Amino acid sequence: MKFAKYASAAVLALLGSQAEADSTYSPARPPSVPLAVRSPYLNVWLNGQENGPNKATLPGQWPRFWTTGVQGWQGFIKVDGKSYNWMGGAPGAPNVDQVSMDYTSTRSNFNMSVAGKVSMSIEFLSPVYPEDLRRQSIPFSYMNVAVNSLDGASHSVQLYADVSGEWASGDANAPIRWETSSASGIRSHKFYKEKQSEFQEDGDNAAWGNWYWSTADQTGVTYKIGADTDVRGQFFNKGSLDNQVDSQFRAVNDKWPVFAFARDLGNVKGSAVSTLFTIGVAQKNSIQYTGQAAQPQAVPSLWTSYFSEKDLVTFFFKDYDDAGHASNRLDLRIQRDSVAAGGQDYATITTLVVRQTFGALAYSGTADNPLIFLKEISSNSDIQTVDVIFPAFPILLYLNPNLLKYLLEPLLINDRYHYPNSYAQHDLGRFPRANGYPKGDDEAMPLEECGNMIIMMLAYSQRKHDDKYLADNWDLLVKWAQYMIDDAKIPAQQLSTDDFAGHLANQTNLAIKGIVALQAMSQVATKAGHGSESAKYAQYAKDYLSFWTKHGVNKEAGHAMLQYDNKDSYGLLYNIYPDKVLGLDFIPQEIYDMQSDFYFKTQKKYGVILDTRNVWTKVDWELFAAAVAKPDTKRMFISKIARWINETPTWRALTDLYDVNTGGYPSGLQFTARPVMGGLFSLLALS
Repeated sequence: MKFAKYASAAVLALLGSQAEADSTYSPARPPSVPLAVRSPYLNVWLNGQENGPNKATLPGQWPRFWTTGVQGWQGFIKVDGKSYNWMGGAPGAPNVDQVSMDYTSTRSNFNMSVAGKVSMSIEFLSPVYPEDLRRQSIPFSYMNVAVNSLDGASHSVQLYADVSGEWASGDANAPIRWETSSASGIRSHKFYKEKQSEFQEDGDNAAWGNWYWSTADQTGVTYKIGADTDVRGQFFNKGSLDNQVDSQFRAVNDKWPVFAFARDLGNVKGSAVSTLFTIGVAQKNSIQYTGQAAQPQAVPSLWTSYFSEKDLVTFFFKDYDDAGHASNRLDLRIQRDSVAAGGQDYATITTLVVRQTFGALAYSGTADNPLIFLKEISSNSDIQTVDVIFPAFPILLYLNPNLLKYLLEPLLINDRYHYPNSYAQHDLGRFPRANGYPKGDDEAMPLEECGNMIIMMLAYSQRKHDDKYLADNWDLLVKWAQYMIDDAKIPAQQLSTDDFAGHLANQTNLAIKGIVALQAMSQVATKAGHGSESAKYAQYAKDYLSFWTKHGVNKEAGHAMLQYDNKDSYGLLYNIYPDKVLGLDFIPQEIYDMQSDFYFKTQKKYGVILDTRNVWTKVDWELFAAAVAKPDTKRMFISKIARWINETPTWRALTDLYDVNTGGYPSGLQFTARPVMGGLFSLLALS
């Protein structure tokens, strides 16, 4: 049976119409559902429908890489001889009915009805191990499919799933190669780009590494590698595959090679029958990095400290039960703590962003010296962006502050040996090449990054009682503190982290970050063994705060200004949040209360504007503001953001930048799938 890989939009809409109408979503209807989200290169989503009902339905839609490029992932099921589509956009069979979708911090679960005869439960599990780097370093993900009789009768059932060569390369014209093998009871299809280019990307996809698509090599399992039409057509006709491997290696888009498994479940009645699949990419080297050495070095993937490539695939597959237990514990912890901190609406928010945050991290180095590298997904793909780590750091403080240390370490080393400027650098280059800026020509955000580094380093030191960390890095900390002494009182024209809004002089929110960081330096000095310097920093902070209060607050209108003495300007004063995180008790409570009241008065449909330059907002900064606000204002922020998640017309992995009136993307800007969403854990980082 022959059919095209891609159906027309009209055909897909017709096939999926019933599933869209019937499906429920819990705890909210996200704009995009995380499917396999474990690393910057294993980052696959089920998007909502652009210009459509915007509901993510597994049957009838292609899963997508975070860039929106198709990652061919197709599922069919035969029930009593008739074929149905339960995942993917390939035509040729009617869609099953999607009954419901729900998500937790680590899982996306879909429940399907197949012609009223059998039910399907499809679990996409991307486990998160905050304190187990061995497991967290594995860039693989699980899909488990359980089938049961729905009407009590016995039904003959065959299950099918494939992935396409699109996973191996963002360049569809690139030739790929493949093989299949069985070991330790696991059948794996290995496929990879023929011409590997280490530390290069094809449209944000990795241009190197081996992909593995695996299932149990058990009774009833058959396999095939070949053209999509031939492989899928064979399952339609026979309900099984012929265990043949196409010997013609070719480009991704040349007769679309797919890597397929089928399993005959026999007659299904009574208890559910489950089939487990895993998907992932193995790269021996993860990052190119310039550290102490003069030249860039290849940094191995952290998993290589624990596994061979063959053992990696086997271990992950057989670790499913342990992964499930660990994920249950984390899911329950985050749900429980979120409800306690901000109610169910807050849990709706936090549980959606865990995989998104951790999916931007690459684990490298060795077991004795782990290094974590962050990709600034979607905005420009920088690596180790300080003002992206900063909004993400609440989730790290909450789950494991050591992760923050492992993220900051590459910056500290490169800055000490290679960065010429007197302030902290903005990033280390473009992912996956972390070579820094030996000419000092990075995107300059001097006050922003100096403040961020000092705040985050003290936060780690406090949580882990690690004063030596501050002592070891005193040379950098004192250099950055001096920059803030020079610039934090009256910030020169410069960028803040909200660089899309442009340069601005006299930014009060930027100034208060520097002032809080100077107060933090007073504590840093004491903890680092330089107590004689403590009073100096505290005095600067006190004097600068007095100036800031006089020129940065419109007392009549009851709000901080965006710029000194510009009374009509205002915005989210999110940079007072670190004062609470660090327990400094430096900012007067009246400032918190004033801002809290003002946010409540100026709220829009989906939140509070970032500042008076536009009608957009940043959800991470809204939650920074909410975390230190009065109870009513905190509830306002949380309820509006939860409502926005459920109603936004955006259709990609959760954006952090949106229009407060429409909930949509700002014109020309789509900040999607970014790790800054770790900032939504701001309430939990305080507790």
